[in-house]
Order: sequence, then structure tokens, then C-alpha cells
Amino acid sequence: MLSRMLHTLRPSPGSTQRRRRVARGNSAGGGTTAGRGTKGQQSRTGRKHAKVGFEGGQTPLLRRLPKLGGFTNKRRIDYEALNIGTLERLLPAGTYTVADLHSRRLLTTNNPVKLLGDGTVTKAFTIEAHAASKAAKEAIHKAGGSISIVKE
Repeated sequence: MLSRMLHTLRPSPGSTQRRRRVARGNSAGGGTTAGRGTKGQQSRTGRKHAKVGFEGGQTPLLRRLPKLGGFTNKRRIDYEALNIGTLERLLPAGTYTVADLHSRRLLTTNNPVKLLGDGTVTKAFTIEAHAASKAAKEAIHKAGGSISIVKE
């Protein structure tokens, strides 16, 4: 037999509280505006939940945005940028392929690599890349290195 009968079960003391009865006068603590604030759509009776995207009469975001997007260039090539200053700072002079740069964690994606001319180079690097900016080529050649462009 159960130690407690179902008809004797009660909530733990303090776990339930009486609900607040608003709009029953100011002396009851919830009078006047009854917790709805003052004025506005939310304070009126019969208010409905606003439709998704409704902004209170302001032109909604979806109507403010341009109707048609641009286009996606199917031939666009997304390069992973690698600055020559990074090479100077992290690598000793030598010959590096794209695979070497990946193994040394200078590259994080499998996108083609483009060398950019941000920074200065004093070491002679021989580097393989898929593309290089004019400034990067000049800086590496000036330091006694070379860039070979690979096609994949």
C-alpha cells in the first residue's frame, strides 16, 4: 500500500503562490494601468499579437530593403590572402610551396593563395602561389627572392 494516498498529496509549503489580481483598484496594488504601462497599442483592450514583421506602423524592414539583390559572379575566385610581412615575421629564408605554407599553418582554407604586399621583406624567399600583387612581387624580387605562379 502507498505510504501516501493520492488524495492527500499537497504541494510543498511556499512552492505555490496566489496569482495577482490586477485591475481591482489602486489599494489592491494593481489598479489604474494594471501593469500595462501607459498608452500605446499594448495597453489597449482587444489587442492582438502583432503579425511577424509588424513594426507598429513603421515601414517594416522587409519593405525598406531593396527588392532585388545583385548577382553572384560564377567565375569569381576567392583567394586566401597572405601578406609578405607575415612571411618575414614567421619564416626563415628559403623555398616554400603552397603545401609547406599549409603545413606551417599560415593558410587555413583550401582556397588558392594570393600574396599581398603588406609589410616589408629582407629575406630571400622563393615562393609558390596562385597569384601575387604587384607590390608583393616587387618587394620579394628586391629582397633577392622569386615568386612562381602555379595553376591548379
